[in-house]
Amino acid sequence: MTKSILLVGVGGQGTILASKLLTMGLMEAGYDVKMSEIHGMSQRGGSVSSQVRYGDKVESPVIEIGGADMLVSFEKMEALRWLEYLKPEGKVVVNDYEIASMPIIIGKADYPTGIIEELSGKVQTTVIDAAKHAEELGNPKVMNVILLGMIIQSMKLNDINWAKIIIDNVKPQFVDLNLKALEVGMNLV
Repeated sequence: MTKSILLVGVGGQGTILASKLLTMGLMEAGYDVKMSEIHGMSQRGGSVSSQVRYGDKVESPVIEIGGADMLVSFEKMEALRWLEYLKPEGKVVVNDYEIASMPIIIGKADYPTGIIEELSGKVQTTVIDAAKHAEELGNPKVMNVILLGMIIQSMKLNDINWAKIIIDNVKPQFVDLNLKALEVGMNLV
């Protein structure tokens, strides 16, 4: 059976790194894995998505509308933008974090209110303040690995050696910090 995880966020949040670590761990565990990513205007704060599909045999890297088992949103407005890709029985993990888009920055639009309530009213939703947990660890850039830990725990992928994946793929000076962030994320589920 194929499982599909959609990771979405805004450029600079580490969405692509989290999906690459997830993909490497799944491959290490022997799954057939396909990943596709869309950077869009990511370097200018635009939307970023990464689709990870794994199982015994995965035919396509693309998640169809209504096909994701899990939607992990690094920024809460992105959760609404991509919600149609979630299966009716799917789970959403949303980081309660706001990044203003260009129309909001220049005053042409307001950041929408009630996003968390809207999500919670439609689908099974877990809300996390990954920024707070990352700050407690001393580095806001590990929000992505905290969210990765939540994916691992939620999808019951604990039997994979995630420490090895981080050690092999993160700069040595950041390994300990990322291992702590992974543990924090796994303990939040």
